[in-house]
Amino acid sequence: MARNDRLKNSLKTLAAAVFWLLVWQGLSLLVRQPLLLPSPLEAARRLGALCVTLPFWQSIGLTLLRVSAGFCCGVICGVLLGAATAKSKLLERLFQPLLAVVKATPVASFIILALVWLQKDLVPVFITFLIVLPVIWANVLEGIRRTDRGLLEMAQVFRLPRRKVLSKVYAPSVLPYFAAGAATAMGLSWKAGVAAEVIAMSNSSVGYHLYRAKINLETPDLFAWTAVVVLLSVLLERVLRGAIRRMEGRRHDAADH
Repeated sequence: MARNDRLKNSLKTLAAAVFWLLVWQGLSLLVRQPLLLPSPLEAARRLGALCVTLPFWQSIGLTLLRVSAGFCCGVICGVLLGAATAKSKLLERLFQPLLAVVKATPVASFIILALVWLQKDLVPVFITFLIVLPVIWANVLEGIRRTDRGLLEMAQVFRLPRRKVLSKVYAPSVLPYFAAGAATAMGLSWKAGVAAEVIAMSNSSVGYHLYRAKINLETPDLFAWTAVVVLLSVLLERVLRGAIRRMEGRRHDAADH
């Protein structure tokens, strides 16, 4: 049944994608200006031409490295900060305004400030970190707060080691919140990281090629590189969700044994 449900969901997703491609094609035929709106075929043709070049893969690799570095740093710091602020009300009151400012400030403002402070190739890493941190922090903090107090009291009565309390009590409670936050943060990190590359004009990056396509009025290239960003974001989010599901599966197997 689960396999049939996945197949049905995949077919529905495919049908929705085909629908919007047809809408895109219709609008392209209506406009009749490839400079303003190229057809899906033109964008796909340009993407195919880019795929066989070495700079294309080098740019993807560098952007992937920058976004992944910022994402991982944001996740680690977000988990640590969430755990620390859950334990200390003083720390929560101390960091709450700072994280509220980070969430409320436009990304472009941080990018421009980061260009003053950092080398342009480090700006995407820093911006991705800033975007991911508050999302992970808020979800981990909420997961810890939602932990069953009865289980915590029981662990205290039986004097379970801290390691057992973390793995058997806190982890099952926090993991769903962390998974939701990580999936959201992954999508946001790609948007913010590539935007930082565009403004900072980081060399040999996806954002740099987007900027060059806009300056040179190469609209098919613009759509092709945008498709790359979307595909990478979706692919990495699926990989992340799969990794979290495997973690949950191992945890359930360990609990059964």
